[in-house]
Amino acid sequence: MESRHQTVEATTESDSSRGLSPFLKIGVIIALLGGAVAFLLFGSSASDAFVYSKLVNEVMASPAEFAGRELRVEGDLKPGSIQFREEPCEHRFVIQKSGKELPVRFPQCVVPDTFRDGMGISVVVQGKLEQGGETFLANQVIPRCPSKYEMQQKKQNGEAMPHGPAAVSVNDAPKSMTELK
Repeated sequence: MESRHQTVEATTESDSSRGLSPFLKIGVIIALLGGAVAFLLFGSSASDAFVYSKLVNEVMASPAEFAGRELRVEGDLKPGSIQFREEPCEHRFVIQKSGKELPVRFPQCVVPDTFRDGMGISVVVQGKLEQGGETFLANQVIPRCPSKYEMQQKKQNGEAMPHGPAAVSVNDAPKSMTELK
């Protein structure tokens, strides 16, 4: 009986000396996965996917709640609000929704082509609400273009198109390069 007991003890000792226990292995795997998730959330451009997305009226209802946080804010471009300054290069404009307005600073020279005044476009800005909640500092401006159905409706109503002059029909298009001159 003693020999059998010694054999069981010998196999137990040899199993534990082979490597890490299963619980320790699971713990290491969980720690590595947690580190990878933390890197994706805080250390890479994938963190853009986890940015708050709010409407202007939601942000302006409680600006202190969003101050200093990276977020996206959507609203309608207020007609006549676009201002451009060359030194230092900066665009300023106002977006609005449900009676609330948010002044925006965009400290870059280039904005998308469809970002035009007087076209009734919706705009999404990404950045941070500055302390005090008075101004939004944008690092990205994304104009929302109307759908082709909205564009047809605007054209029928005689409104200007946000993408420049009205499209040339196939019948009016030049047949060759010499007709362009």
